[in-house]
Order: sequence, then C-alpha cells, then structure tokens
Amino acid sequence: MKPKLEIACFHLSSAIIAQQAGADRIELCDEAGLGGISPGYESVKLAREKIIIDLFVMIRPRGGNFIYSPSEFAQMKNDVLEFKKTGVDGFVFGILNEDGSINKKQNRELVQAAHPCSCAFHRAFDVVTNPFTALEEIIDCGFGTILTSGQKQTAMEGIDVLVELVNKANNRIVIMPGGGVRSSNIAELKEKVKTSFYHSSAIMDHSEMANPGEIKLLKNNLNS
Repeated sequence: MKPKLEIACFHLSSAIIAQQAGADRIELCDEAGLGGISPGYESVKLAREKIIIDLFVMIRPRGGNFIYSPSEFAQMKNDVLEFKKTGVDGFVFGILNEDGSINKKQNRELVQAAHPCSCAFHRAFDVVTNPFTALEEIIDCGFGTILTSGQKQTAMEGIDVLVELVNKANNRIVIMPGGGVRSSNIAELKEKVKTSFYHSSAIMDHSEMANPGEIKLLKNNLNS
C-alpha cells in the first residue's frame, strides 16, 4: 500500500487547498504560532461540510507544556465529545505528567471518549523522558498513531530514532514522521523510516497557508 500524506492546516481555506492538491488527511488546528491548538466548534463543523477526505482535529486548550489542570482536561474532553458530533474521523492530542512520562489515565479517558474515532498522539511525544517506554504506554492507551520528529527539531535530525520506533512498534501503531518534512526530504524519510503516513504543513512562506505545489511534490516524491 502506498504511504499517505497528512497536512496540518490552520485555516479552513488551507484545508480546502490541501484536499484539492491531493492530501490524504487533514489535521485541523488553530494558532500556528503556538504549534497548534483546538479550533473552534464552528470551524470544525464547517470543515466537516467541506472536507471529504479524512479529517483529524487537534485537541489542545493552549500552547506551552502538555500538563493540564482539571479544568483544562475537562475542556479537552468536552471538545472531543462536541467535535465528534460533527462526524470528524479522528483526534490529535497528548497529555504528560510532570516528570515527562505519559499520563495514562487522562489519555485513556480521552481515547475512550473519542471512540470509535481514531486518535493520534501528537508531538508532546518529542519531550517525553523515555520514548520507548512512552511508545508502549501510548499503544496501551489505545492510540492509532504517534506524530513525532524522533525527539529532535526535525524528522530528518531524528531519523535514527524514527527508524527504531517503527521497528519497536512492529505494526502495532503508526509512527508518523513530522517536523520539517518537505518535498526535498520526504523520499529519503520514506526510504529509511518505511512507515505508512507522513506529516507536513507544506507552508513555504511566512503565511499560515499550505502551498498546493509543495503538496503535489510531496505526494509525487512519496509515491515515486
């Protein structure tokens, strides 16, 4: 099966561009400057009306760390339950403990709230204390995907860890490289990491909009 491409989109118009350019899945979020937070309900509802490919939604109440107060966690759970009503295909989130380990209780609760939608653990993974312990805990929580740069700034820098994660995952969860993934390096990532999904924003300037030409190149280089 050919590997697939997810595009992170910070606006509905960007998601529509990504869909038209051949993306396989959209990760919808808000606030690119914060690394992505939860979009508003109306944005999700409208996106579901316009986007026919798979649509995953970020669940993150704020920027900063990935340790959440009881009220923030309640907001995250409420967002999952509300967004699920729109018919989205999945959710993207990740909750840690103070010591950099996976908060299994809260993550599992959100995965259960999201059911039957799939869940991806986002780049909170890149700041966990032990990535291989975290891998097992995330699988145990019921996630289907981990978005990661291999604990480095970019996926290319973390490529050795990505390879090891794919090997240790052994098809129990999808390891999805993200972070600086571009048409110029996706072929090398595919060749070495050998996974089924790759993640990019495809933003090529100072805007927050995916570039359709870059998405087409990403797809071409992924499928060549």
